[in-house]
Amino acid sequence: MEKDSIRKRKETLNGSVASSVASPSQHTEEEVKATVLQKDVGLISGICLIVGTMIGSGIFISPKAVLASTGAVGPCLCVWAACGVLSTLGALCYAELGTMITKSGGEYPYLMEAYGSVMAYLYSWTTIMVLKPSSFAIIALSFAEYAATPFYPGCTPPVVVMKCLAAASILLIVLVNCVSVKLASYVQNFFTAAKLFIIIVIVVAGIVMVAQGNTQNLTNTFEGASTSFGAIGLAFYNGLWAYDGWNQLNFITEELKDPYRNLPLAIIIGIPLVSVCYVLVNIAYFSVMTPTEVLQSPAVAVTFGDRVLYPMSWLVPLFVVFSTFGAANGSCFTAGRLTYVAGREGHMVKILSYISLKRYTPSPALIFNGILAIFYILPADINTLINYFSFAQWAFYGLTALALIVMRFTRKELNRPVKVPIVIAGLVVLVSCYLVLAPIIDKPELEYLYCTIFILSGMVFYFPFVHCKFSWTRKIMRPITMHLQLLMEVVPSEKVE
Repeated sequence: MEKDSIRKRKETLNGSVASSVASPSQHTEEEVKATVLQKDVGLISGICLIVGTMIGSGIFISPKAVLASTGAVGPCLCVWAACGVLSTLGALCYAELGTMITKSGGEYPYLMEAYGSVMAYLYSWTTIMVLKPSSFAIIALSFAEYAATPFYPGCTPPVVVMKCLAAASILLIVLVNCVSVKLASYVQNFFTAAKLFIIIVIVVAGIVMVAQGNTQNLTNTFEGASTSFGAIGLAFYNGLWAYDGWNQLNFITEELKDPYRNLPLAIIIGIPLVSVCYVLVNIAYFSVMTPTEVLQSPAVAVTFGDRVLYPMSWLVPLFVVFSTFGAANGSCFTAGRLTYVAGREGHMVKILSYISLKRYTPSPALIFNGILAIFYILPADINTLINYFSFAQWAFYGLTALALIVMRFTRKELNRPVKVPIVIAGLVVLVSCYLVLAPIIDKPELEYLYCTIFILSGMVFYFPFVHCKFSWTRKIMRPITMHLQLLMEVVPSEKVE
């Protein structure tokens, strides 16, 4: 678009923005760039986003869920490795989709292209309103618990302290992401390096323990293993939950430098790296703890540090705090992009698709996600909520992999710089179907029905606001949008062709 036309649009936008920008003679190239997100994320930052979001607190605190389901060390390690392979296969499907449709928003643009507006809307409704902010809140609460614990020796920190600290961390992370994409990337890179450092420390310590002959827990590793199909399935379910985050880079495709190269390359490097880390860290744990001790430990990495790293055992809880903060930052970074894209497509209120005139960040979307996350901190237990909604996440993963297959036949003309064998997409669809149905069949509860009703309830808003676009809704939103726009100094983004 020509500079003059952009200037004219800014000057006439709601009759308000022109006063806050420079005069025509003072327009610069920087102001022209203000209406689109900038390509500030390189290969290293992309890898750090994947690794930093996947590795949260789980591998340090409670990797025992997989062990509890498998019943022995051998199958436990096999499940961790197999989950890494399955995550890589899923991410390869996303690499094809992300280089074929170079739009941000994760699954959203792929579902839109393959199935149409309704499916994409239901995905954005569920993910923006529940999945992303509740996940952000849970990670922030984990950070708060481990940050507050040293100040309350011998007892659990008060709930009100943890919730206030979690809310403060959410506000800080949202502020960082609103200020600058580069600053958010630097924060992500730093905390990813920190968590990889402590993983290296644990792995090296484990290797030393094994070299000293501490292999009693690593012999006869399949003895007493569970042979139940349901138990093995539950182990995979818990393992894949720990790997969740492998699709995060697809949420920021428009901000990637050279996405055709960096998207698949970051996936190929990042996810196998996490897989190797997970397997080696588990081996390290078993070099000093029996399976029973792993199951009984409230925080496995802390117990490991107390036994092996003394007097430097304080490093482990400190770096768990770093790890959770980095994962929360990555969650906020990607959630804001989905909200921004949904607003741009008309599936959320338009103000959420506006970009800061000075910072080039989707600040309204980031702030909206942060506010929802703080609301989710207030209830007594949101882990139950996210557990029941996790089946919906895997339903959308399966639909996205199926979208790849569908578009092989319906959109043959699209350029595919990366093309994976269709059997891989088929395998991801089958695994997703299992992970959606397994928890419901294993333990049917009314909560799953409530979750489904909530997802479908999005249609109540879709009909008047998206499909029909009633004039009264625009009359209500226009003054609200104008005042928020003036308050936050934001303008509409340019549409991505």
